[in-house]
Amino acid sequence: MKYRTIGTDRSTGRKVSVLALGAMLFGTLTDEKTSFAVLDRYVEAGGNFIDTSDNYAFWVGGDVGGQSEALLGRWRRSRGIGDEVVIATKLGAAPLAPGTGYVDNAEGLSAEAVREAAERSRERLGVDRLDLLYAHIEDRTVPLAETVEAFGELVAKGTVGLLGASNHAIWRVERARALAAAAGVPGYEVLQYQHSHLRPRLDVPFELFEDGSLGHAGAELLSYLRAEPALTLVAYSPLLGGAYSREDKPLPPDYDHPGTPARLAVLREVAKETGASVNQVVLAWQIGGTMPVIPLAGASSVAQLEENLAAVDLELTEDQRARLDAAH
Repeated sequence: MKYRTIGTDRSTGRKVSVLALGAMLFGTLTDEKTSFAVLDRYVEAGGNFIDTSDNYAFWVGGDVGGQSEALLGRWRRSRGIGDEVVIATKLGAAPLAPGTGYVDNAEGLSAEAVREAAERSRERLGVDRLDLLYAHIEDRTVPLAETVEAFGELVAKGTVGLLGASNHAIWRVERARALAAAAGVPGYEVLQYQHSHLRPRLDVPFELFEDGSLGHAGAELLSYLRAEPALTLVAYSPLLGGAYSREDKPLPPDYDHPGTPARLAVLREVAKETGASVNQVVLAWQIGGTMPVIPLAGASSVAQLEENLAAVDLELTEDQRARLDAAH
């Protein structure tokens, strides 16, 4: 396994594996026995960066979420896992009642909601301190300063280590970091956005994003990361939910545009040259790039995890990387 450091403060920064494991469906669509087997193998291979959220997986079984965190808590206790494994979670997007969702009934990011949600996550995970806590989605009904100060208070109390943001407009991230600096409290240091080798259309509106996607790592976010090297991008859905490898899994509709075939073609060329799978090429391209990117990939079986783990040691040549970068 290879590692990189996230965070700039010695007391909260952590050395994490370059491949993060997504636990979104653990305890729901991925049963407990399989989830434990995947987690055990990931740790055995040197992995130590696991990602979840307080709203996973509310859409399964009409719940409000928390199943993934609860499973990770049971796994930690049964295996005697301590702070050697970094668990990241998120708050703000859990629905307040069964049958509702984050668009119409999210817990939000008020100071009270942040405090209460963080405490529930700590209880489910069975930890004294949340290693990394993200604001999962924006809440524009609450003053940004209120959210920033609420997160900062959790760090000051010692119940949270690092802070991050996901699915936010970049101007909101920058404003939040400026407010944190002005208030003398910790700010967001890890950004989690969807990012893969294929490039999506960013102008397609969604329920949550009426002006187009704020959840993808577009040109503005990548430019921001180049200007702020202390920040780290955790790239969720790098394998597009299996769409690269499964014939029965079509690409998401926002990837249906003229640039996609050329990007797919060079991925397949490099996979053939290296003897690796397309999935492994995608992950290796992210892991070995000059920008600090940590791919976050889920696995519903140990076999899927093994394929992902092999990407850590896949070394792409400068020529291969240049072709992957340039395809459009």
